[in-house]
Amino acid sequence: VGADGDTVGADLVAFAEELADAAGRVILRYWRSSAPVAIESKHEAARAITESPVTIADREAEAVMRDLISKKYPSHGIFGEELGQTGLDAEYVWVLDPIDGTKSFITGKPLFGTLIALLRNGRPVLGVIDQCVLKERWVGANGCTKLNGQPVKSRGVDRLADAMLYATTPHMFAAGMEERRFADLRDRVKRPMYGCDCYAYALLASG
Repeated sequence: VGADGDTVGADLVAFAEELADAAGRVILRYWRSSAPVAIESKHEAARAITESPVTIADREAEAVMRDLISKKYPSHGIFGEELGQTGLDAEYVWVLDPIDGTKSFITGKPLFGTLIALLRNGRPVLGVIDQCVLKERWVGANGCTKLNGQPVKSRGVDRLADAMLYATTPHMFAAGMEERRFADLRDRVKRPMYGCDCYAYALLASG
């Protein structure tokens, strides 16, 4: 959801959903496919777990979204997880992660998601989490988040001891300060859980 005072037009919100639809169609072609899906490894030295898989589904889903953006909004920039960056000095920049949770995707666990954001002058004004297998879509814009068209909101607790915590894996935190800070937080919440990728953020948005 955009910062205070940042609004986005209904046309851009609708277009973000078009992007999610297009990515979802690609992803579903490869979902639990009987034919092996080609998997490559990429390495990100700044992360505690440096190896991360990428599949043809990741790349094709991002490519179809980039093609739609370049045709309808050629002046907009794109920051893509798999296929690079262009026009980052533009007023509007789309941020795309076609499959957040590729490890879940390749093992047949439907807790991955397509992430789409729109920045205006560097500030987020629109965000989408789409889970194409479960047919669940969260769209945040203009101060409101909706799940499949129905408004939702987070709910808080007064004490950490009453909160639940999600992380993709406890191994994602680097040895040293990161690991210690996470352990301190983990030990103070009611219930730590693992393995949800971006779906955990969607659940948080739903309350």
